[in-house]
Amino acid sequence: MKAIAKKGGGHIGGSLSIADLVAVLYGSVMQYRPEEPKWDGRDYLICSKGHAGPALYSALAIKGFFSMDWLDKLNIGGTNLPGHCDHNRVPGIDMTTGSLGQGLSVAAGVAHGLRVQNRENQKVYCIIGDGELNEGQIWEAAMYASHYGLSNLIAFIDWNKKQIDGLNEKVMKTGDLEEKFQCFGWDSETIKGNDINQINAAITRANKSTSERPYMIVMDTIKGAGVPCIEKIENNHCIGVPASLYDQCMRELLA
Repeated sequence: MKAIAKKGGGHIGGSLSIADLVAVLYGSVMQYRPEEPKWDGRDYLICSKGHAGPALYSALAIKGFFSMDWLDKLNIGGTNLPGHCDHNRVPGIDMTTGSLGQGLSVAAGVAHGLRVQNRENQKVYCIIGDGELNEGQIWEAAMYASHYGLSNLIAFIDWNKKQIDGLNEKVMKTGDLEEKFQCFGWDSETIKGNDINQINAAITRANKSTSERPYMIVMDTIKGAGVPCIEKIENNHCIGVPASLYDQCMRELLA
């Protein structure tokens, strides 16, 4: 919230809707070394919905990948933290994203590469936006991951039911996502995506699974989750955050 407000606005809705997931991944799940971001033994995280970069940046700063004061220059000219995830500028970011639909393909490629190198103990996690499912490349990647039995790939759909042009149901219906990915040869389940206990339990099930399938966790989320005044904004994909709104957000977060 502070970083986005400092810039005057940004992609707040979809950053907040995955904040709980990001907290669980960096807090108790993934293997990584902040002092060695490119450590060969790390787990990989690809945030295909690159506009949610502020959520990842916040976690990376908290965990010591870079200084917290970098967040003060989010998306400002010359910054180390562009508005979308940037592999070249940001320590700990595994893929530059923002052109939607590409992340799952790269995640599948990384997972396959780890398998070839007998490094399947390393996991590849991929976060996909529900609006991103309009992209055909997502479904090509889904078929690829299933065909090659990439059980070291665990993906998440941020099912917050909105995209930049409005409600998913009006822009492009996605149907039953859990069933759809099962039909594509994945194991899948649906959880409350802003509940850290359910997130942690689902990831544990995925990591303990003995099937030779990739695993999809459909996260039933709220866009703007955790900040009621943001949740109530009808189109909260990318908004301005004036001082008055920021003050209200902080009051609600700290209540």
